[in-house]
Amino acid sequence: MELLEKIVEEALALGWVDWTVTITALIYVVLAARENPWCWVWGIVSCGLWAYASFAFYSLYLDALLQLFYVGMGFVGLYYWRAGRGQAEAPILRRPLRQHLRWLAGGSLLALAFGYFFDAYTPAAATYLDAFVTVFAMLATWLMTRKILENWLYWILIDAASVYLFASRGAWLLSAVMVVYTGIAVAAYFGWKKRVGVGHEK
Repeated sequence: MELLEKIVEEALALGWVDWTVTITALIYVVLAARENPWCWVWGIVSCGLWAYASFAFYSLYLDALLQLFYVGMGFVGLYYWRAGRGQAEAPILRRPLRQHLRWLAGGSLLALAFGYFFDAYTPAAATYLDAFVTVFAMLATWLMTRKILENWLYWILIDAASVYLFASRGAWLLSAVMVVYTGIAVAAYFGWKKRVGVGHEK
């Protein structure tokens, strides 16, 4: 009950920017799970607005740059999902385990490097977990732009880790949102798995 009260209290304290970002991000995830290419438009709006807020309101310049990366990936995803090279939307693809092992190894090394840097030279909290979430979120976003099925497996782990990350910082509302995202990612994985290799006529 106390946890629910904290979540409601945080929700009531949100400004219009936070609410708009949260709602548009949720629409993005739901549409992505349904393989709707217009998800990227909502993602561009959400990340673009958050990039502005991070820079103008919160002085989180690195986070603003990360959000701009997501905006760029949004345009890539919109083009690829709409199959700019042809008349059919791009099919869902899979990648072999050995490819994912290479990505996991490279991403882990990069995350460890970022985690060490921010742990040693900044007052940031939960540096290693935050670094892993950030690095693999970027990888998962790129995989989603290419309609790689396993992107959802990455998101399941990323969102689940984010539940703990935000809860550990007392951000209970964000933690609750990540629980919802984790559930959507699980459903999306099995939904996409049924449609691997299938393109769609416009």
